Amino acid sequence: MKLNVGFIKSVLNVYDEMSDNGISIVYLGEFHHQITKMFTSMAEEDMDRKDEEKPIIRKVYAVMVETLQNMAKHSDEITDKYNIGKGLFMIGKKDGTYYIITSNKVTNEKKMDLEMAIKQVNGATKEELKEMYRKQITEGSLSEKGGAGLGLIEIARKTRNKLVYQFLPFDDSTQFFLLKVEINAKKLAE
Repeated sequence: MKLNVGFIKSVLNVYDEMSDNGISIVYLGEFHHQITKMFTSMAEEDMDRKDEEKPIIRKVYAVMVETLQNMAKHSDEITDKYNIGKGLFMIGKKDGTYYIITSNKVTNEKKMDLEMAIKQVNGATKEELKEMYRKQITEGSLSEKGGAGLGLIEIARKTRNKLVYQFLPFDDSTQFFLLKVEINAKKLAE
């Protein structure tokens, strides 16, 4: 790789964009237990240094774990050798709101199920989310990748926010799935 002017300008643009949006951690690659542990530790230490309240740290931590586990289990871009999902993870804070952004590839077939699940979660009340969670715990079945379908429900319950998402066509059989989760410190303190 050459450090030509075009590449350097691109790096500076990315740096400026990330800084302007309060993004503190960005990672592109494989997602497994050690990566999850590393990012949650880094984010927790950063929030401690900034004297964030413990309940907020716990919420951000829990949401990070859920989103990172979803990436590891449900990405359709898998490494051949270890069967580990790949994707992009970002966390930042701006104007009192933490946000976690993930993106990974999913097949066109999974897109419909995923979108339906998100719409169901986004349309549910606090009480309905609690019931959905209880029902999934008692009656849910495990997917072929080991998930019980609790991640999206748990994220919505912990954040008290709608899940913001987008699907972008990648190729004929794959979509690029983006998920943005917001954790508003003021809202959670109420």
